[in-house]
Amino acid sequence: MSDLPTFGAEEEFLLVDPRTGEPAARNSAVAEEAGRRGVDLQVELSSCQVETTSAVASTSAQLAGELARLRRAAAQAAEAAGVTLLASGLPPATPHEFPVTDTPRYRRIGERYGMVAHEQGICGCHVHVQVPDRAAAIHVSNWLRPWLPSLLALSANSPLYRNAESGYASWRSVLWRRWPAAGPPPFFASPDEYERTVRMLVDTEVILDQKMIYWDVRPSANFPTIEVRVADVPATAAETVLLATLVRAAVITALEENSGEKDELARLPPGALRAAYWKAAHDGLAGDGLDLLGDRGAMPARELLGALVRRVRPALEALGEYDRVTGELDRIAAQGNGAMRQLRAWRRRRDVMDVVREVAEATLS
Repeated sequence: MSDLPTFGAEEEFLLVDPRTGEPAARNSAVAEEAGRRGVDLQVELSSCQVETTSAVASTSAQLAGELARLRRAAAQAAEAAGVTLLASGLPPATPHEFPVTDTPRYRRIGERYGMVAHEQGICGCHVHVQVPDRAAAIHVSNWLRPWLPSLLALSANSPLYRNAESGYASWRSVLWRRWPAAGPPPFFASPDEYERTVRMLVDTEVILDQKMIYWDVRPSANFPTIEVRVADVPATAAETVLLATLVRAAVITALEENSGEKDELARLPPGALRAAYWKAAHDGLAGDGLDLLGDRGAMPARELLGALVRRVRPALEALGEYDRVTGELDRIAAQGNGAMRQLRAWRRRRDVMDVVREVAEATLS
């Protein structure tokens, strides 16, 4: 196991008023309360959000225990501050804008990007997997591009917005792509091309700094990892572990297949990837996705996930995680993922508090 890459996850959570379900601008108070309990929570751009960061893990069981501990601690700190913690990509009930957290950098982002920053409240999950160097990270990013829509469909957890159905399983991902360097990463022929692109975006003031590279896969600026950011925050810790384990196995597979030569991924049409993203955000796990590496066109999203599992099966078996992954996928097929469970709760009575209670329970399940 020591030769296999370590991994970890960052999860973003919403803070809502327990009586109305509306976002509550209390992230500083919740972070302070968590700090008194010995847990480090980070504040996010919107003052209704906090983020947890797991310790580095070498097994899925380690990560599962860590995420469960962090979710419990964050929920307890939120309750002590008079709010409720939700693992949802977007708040089901929404005000006209989200106050920006009062730090110098976040104020600057709010001033520069206007309503894109002030209508935020977007919660994702970021999986880090260890890689040997920047060149490996760029190769992994290229390898992952055709599979990112499947990971988005799996994690979709934001079907409701402004007290209404959005029509999408992941409305978060649609809103998120309004940022100038968000969504699927471009194909990069080399680390130098990546660095030139980032410098251009910073030098032209399209983004403030390298931290605003929000592509769904990026080399970490601070750690020897590749960071996969495509997912809504999953409804449960178990679903985050499933996502992270699949990403870890995909990274291992990509590194083993790294021949140093350009391959079919360089020829993936940008229009096809954009269409696959839209389809994944719209249909989620309950509908169809697009087969980007074959010629089968639209096919059930669950079959595309099955193709990913088959592709990375040797890595999953090397990790000792194949049975866990297939068992968890079977469970989600039977019970639904976050978006499907939110919609079931909503459609019972069209009452947003039914959704809030469903999400709050799933957050700690």
